Amino acid sequence: MSSDANTPVLRNCIRLPLAEDELLEVTAKAKDYAIMHGAAMRSKTAFSPDSLNFAPFVLVPSSFPRKEFEKAVALQPIINRLMHNVAHDEEFITTTLAETIKVDEFTANLFNIYRKVLAHGFTQKTSLGMLRSDLMLESGCPELSPRVLRTAAGEDGGQDAGTAVGQRAGVVVAVGAAAGTGSKEKELQQEQEQKQHREVQLGRATKERERRANGVHSAYCCWKQVEINTIASGFGHLGPASKTIQRFVLSELGHADKLHNMPDNNALAGLCDGMVKAWDIYAKPKAVILFIIEDVSYNICDQRFHEFYIRETYPHIKVLRRTLTEVHREGKLGQSKELLLGSQEVAVIYFRAGYEPGHYHSQAEWDARYLMETSLAIKCPSIHYHLAGTKKVQQALAQPAVLERFINDPEEIKAVGKIFTGLYSLDDNEAGNASYEMALRTPERFVLKPQREGGGNNVYGVDIPDALKRMSRVERSAWILMDLIHPPLTKGYMVRPGGDMPPQIVDMVSELGIFGVVIGDAEHIVHNYQAGHMLRTKLSTANEGGVAAGLGALDSPYLIDSDDEDEQK
Repeated sequence: MSSDANTPVLRNCIRLPLAEDELLEVTAKAKDYAIMHGAAMRSKTAFSPDSLNFAPFVLVPSSFPRKEFEKAVALQPIINRLMHNVAHDEEFITTTLAETIKVDEFTANLFNIYRKVLAHGFTQKTSLGMLRSDLMLESGCPELSPRVLRTAAGEDGGQDAGTAVGQRAGVVVAVGAAAGTGSKEKELQQEQEQKQHREVQLGRATKERERRANGVHSAYCCWKQVEINTIASGFGHLGPASKTIQRFVLSELGHADKLHNMPDNNALAGLCDGMVKAWDIYAKPKAVILFIIEDVSYNICDQRFHEFYIRETYPHIKVLRRTLTEVHREGKLGQSKELLLGSQEVAVIYFRAGYEPGHYHSQAEWDARYLMETSLAIKCPSIHYHLAGTKKVQQALAQPAVLERFINDPEEIKAVGKIFTGLYSLDDNEAGNASYEMALRTPERFVLKPQREGGGNNVYGVDIPDALKRMSRVERSAWILMDLIHPPLTKGYMVRPGGDMPPQIVDMVSELGIFGVVIGDAEHIVHNYQAGHMLRTKLSTANEGGVAAGLGALDSPYLIDSDDEDEQK
């Protein structure tokens, strides 16, 4: 993430600032509303299992380009299928992680489990993937250059206007042609659409040219992939809960007319229904769903609401919560390799822990992970899905022609390829050494990422050279280099436990997560769908933005059609 004086600002959903008395009143209400609707966490500084703080949240929703949101939602099933295919490609995972496992002990331990399970054959061939594709807006997209916009309008000797509008409204044009109507009325309608589209694109081109002449990029931008999470993809509850809070706030402020611009978000139902679909495939009516949890769960509401949704919606399905240590103590395999906790058979395992070294206190926890991987239970994620989510694998996917190994459709390859920002290997070879030198020359352009989840592990900008110089050539293989994304700013009120009252307007940037569910084996996918979203927002000066890590705030998108429109009142 990077911003400067020329960073564009997305228009607000309502006019700010609010009058102080109004701000104080609505903020106090919103804090209570958050706690009473489960948008809460346990305190890390004054932990008690008997008390909750509201989770940090942004008072009103942050603007997000509608077109880019809809593009991300539509692309998620393709990303689901991509990651499913990657997870089932033994040669690709083995080759891609070959150097990393030499120097990264945690990834090596995961890979060792993978290798042993492969050697004996997967007891359970079906995997449940509950993914979250995290993305940020990029305000410097080449697609938004004045030249490209004018070409899209049929100017500058580029494609003709009919082709441009055909890309925009291709369904209408194709249907009309297929029907063979050839009516004058339909032709006139299409000509009018083309004319309007040219005028819009030329207007945007002119404004964008003026902006760039002044050194400012458009705030209405494209999005780029930050990462794909394949384990413990949280905020299935807190994502929708943030919308609930902000709907309440907007209504209290007299802006109920704007609620239709906040997209539906059924993430909790979509994810939990995925677990239940896997439970159905297991087909043992008395079997349970097992949540693997940390020793201390700060993000308790997000986890418990998944459990409670399943219990309320499917009361015949029991949910258990166990740590890795407890699974080692209580777990065993039955005669058919079914996982047993005491006398209870486990159908589905949902990992909300196990994604970082601190969750494995000793060999006992690693033995528990291996026990589960060799069992008949359907895992979310299975060990190969976990490895598919490593940064090194995602960096490899961004290389030219690699996507063709996993996706057959040329249009899908093109669409997925566009979302990748620059991702660079740091292996001890010609390409890796070139990336190393590039990072030392211009560190402000990059972020350095290890093979870890959970936040707080990345190295940014000017801190990169010292970090790299402390590593040996071999140790560098455990990291990847990624282009720093330059998102537009939003302005708003961030509300935190113990924070200022009234809160102050701050500059913020957001990261959108799109959830996806995919279930299948190496040969067939039986379920594949997009399953809601979440938005995390942080101060523009902050590098990391994890809410559970205490660095970001809950938010939800307010969809806008253009940054050219005036701020709404």
